Amino acid sequence: LGYVGNEMFEKALDLFEQIHLSLTNVIYAIVFNACAKLCNHRAMKIGKELLAKMPENYRNNNITSTSAIDMLMKFDDVESAERIFRSIKTKNIITYNAMIKGYVGNETFEKALDLFEQIDIGLDDVTYTIVFNACAKLCNDRAMKIGKKLLAKMPENYRNNNTTSTSAIDMLMKFGDVESAERIFRSIKAKGTNIYGALMNGYNLNGESWKCFTIFEEMKEKDIIPDEIVWNILIGACSKSGMLHHCQYIVNQIPLNIQNKIRIQTALIDMWGKCGSIENAKNVFNLVVDRDTITYTAMSNNILFH
Repeated sequence: LGYVGNEMFEKALDLFEQIHLSLTNVIYAIVFNACAKLCNHRAMKIGKELLAKMPENYRNNNITSTSAIDMLMKFDDVESAERIFRSIKTKNIITYNAMIKGYVGNETFEKALDLFEQIDIGLDDVTYTIVFNACAKLCNDRAMKIGKKLLAKMPENYRNNNTTSTSAIDMLMKFGDVESAERIFRSIKAKGTNIYGALMNGYNLNGESWKCFTIFEEMKEKDIIPDEIVWNILIGACSKSGMLHHCQYIVNQIPLNIQNKIRIQTALIDMWGKCGSIENAKNVFNLVVDRDTITYTAMSNNILFH
């Protein structure tokens, strides 16, 4: 457990292979978790061999079975995960969550919603988050109906869960429902960086990029420090605005350690190009240490289109 907790998954499997005692359900769960995290050829072999040997009575232990489902879904073995799921007599919400999350991870979003609609026990915040994510990815009539209905039923205390609310905002923005996303945003008492990022990203998606700058000022007033993702979204807003003074204002505030990240540098090259400042784009390009295809493409596009 210590090796897994410290992300030393290979060492966890090395130690597991030295065990000559009978295995408990806890060991099964820990090894399945390690295999899910590693997800390489060795992990798949060990995980599947261990699962084949697992005693029948352990299959009805929700923790062990949930770990097995999560592992199989990470291996992209959806059919085996479904078999394990069906074999569990008494399913709890954690088991359902693992299965729905696995469907989402394997991009079988319709199946995720099919299973969600079969749940006849109480939902937790994780269920809300996963289903909102599935609806955001699908973004069809069914997804919109399910997502909005679920949101209307969401308990008040879950609205202050940053992860759940971020998923709800992201979903609503994908649906093009900016007003509802803004209502959710305003209702959250303690907002984290990810909440601000979801709202600003939604503004960019819905052609309302100018609103990002107002939200950025709110972050500054509340001493909320943007992370790399938020800076990237703000650079995207500058690209869409096309206004040089916005670009310079934002760039002046990006910390140097963030400015030196390749993803940010590529976004800045693209931004300066779209705003008509090839000179600034070249200056950023010259600072890039490990240039990749995306960096060269961003710079080439600037030269081609100007």
